[in-house]
Amino acid sequence: MDKLHLKKINEATLQIETDQGIALELSEHFTFEVPNAKYTPAFKSGQWDGKIRLFNKRNNSIAFGLIEKIIDFANTRQYDVSISEDLKKPRLPASKRVLEEFINNIQIPEKIEKRDYQINSFFQMMKQQRGLLISPTGSGKSFMMYLMIRYFLEHDLDNKVLIVVPNVQLVSQLTKDFLFYSSIDDSFNEEDIHQIFSGKEKNTEKSVIISTWQSIFRLDKLWFEQFGMFLCDEVHAAKGASLQKISNNMSNAYVRIGTTGTLTADDSQVHELVLEGSFGPQYNAVKTKDLQDRNFLAKLDIQCLVLKHPEEDRKAFGKITYQDEINFLVSNRKRNNFIANLAVDQDDTNTLVLFNYVEKHGKPLFKLIQEKLPKERKDLCYYISGEIKVEERERIRGLLEKQQGAIICASLGSFSQGIDIKCLENIIFAAPIKSQIKVLQSIGRGLRISNNRNVTNLFDITDDITWKRRKNYTYNHGKKRIEIYNKEKFDFNIFPINL
Repeated sequence: MDKLHLKKINEATLQIETDQGIALELSEHFTFEVPNAKYTPAFKSGQWDGKIRLFNKRNNSIAFGLIEKIIDFANTRQYDVSISEDLKKPRLPASKRVLEEFINNIQIPEKIEKRDYQINSFFQMMKQQRGLLISPTGSGKSFMMYLMIRYFLEHDLDNKVLIVVPNVQLVSQLTKDFLFYSSIDDSFNEEDIHQIFSGKEKNTEKSVIISTWQSIFRLDKLWFEQFGMFLCDEVHAAKGASLQKISNNMSNAYVRIGTTGTLTADDSQVHELVLEGSFGPQYNAVKTKDLQDRNFLAKLDIQCLVLKHPEEDRKAFGKITYQDEINFLVSNRKRNNFIANLAVDQDDTNTLVLFNYVEKHGKPLFKLIQEKLPKERKDLCYYISGEIKVEERERIRGLLEKQQGAIICASLGSFSQGIDIKCLENIIFAAPIKSQIKVLQSIGRGLRISNNRNVTNLFDITDDITWKRRKNYTYNHGKKRIEIYNKEKFDFNIFPINL
């Protein structure tokens, strides 16, 4: 019988000892075409064939997190598989008794509820000590991460924890969350956490480092060897090459967990396998619909507003490019007036208006909304994009908890992922979002229950510039969003509106 023997090179990489024929099969099995690769300069110049190869034929190595995929590969072909002893036993204690004892003894504020799916996720991740934890916005993902790092630090006194996030605001928010969870526990405080982002010191004796991936991916490999635990939040947003470089440099990190609210069909198979290679197999904690049914999250009332543009505009559209269509929409006076009026009309609740293009759309739309607001509400209109400092974003986020009738105009890049907003009743999609991840992440911004509110209104704006059988790009994007709502079992209604 043909054989494969798996052994550890380090905590990031496995080596597969086998014959040349099986190695070629492995290479073919773990080679994938990258979607849209043909549009990249490297492909066009002939420097790249548009494929990514997860198995390295030079030394028969592959990312550690794909171990289950390799075993499945072998079992399907009835190949004999053997595994080195150092791959079999987790390094942290993983018995149910020890895990339960930790959960029962950890000190957290009374207002924090330990939910069943949070505890189950903690158990699963600590048993595997590697994995992709998929848990929607509002499920308490940061609390689950907190439990994991506290468990690690309790049992490993020699190694540190590295937590990687996609933006500066999440560095600040995650730090605040951890300090709140530990506010009655003297054994963990702000002296244990070091933040890294632009210009911050990279070296510290503190046990937990929270950093943007952009701030550290170019650091020397030696710097990464101090960590025994690697956590990556909003893992779907980390750039593939940079994340792989960080992961490969974490040669001593034997606990590896990636977290995200959304890992969906938007992601190509190769993207999912790269993430699993860095962290491990996927684990779904809970679904958004389940959280809504249990009243942990607000119900969602989706109103799909289909703006039917005048006949002369639809006739004249012809064969234009996607960018031409976007330029037409973001500068369209009637459309922007409609959005501004819609935002202003939500006068006793807080509203988030999401845009995509800062200069062409966000700033003019913000100005238009300000002009339409009555005098007593003008100070309740806020603007957020990448150029706004994180301290100001945090200040605005805090103000929303004390205000009603506020409007935030925010770019998708700065507000669609990872930002915790507790008092948000309305969301307006002013940008024609296509990505399933961005749709679900954006929706998640408004699903937290507060002030006895249990319904969030989503105004999904779609533009109908179709003529006869010709469908415009953003109209098709709107149809894609409806498919997402159906898949997620969200309630929605469609309202055609003559613009």
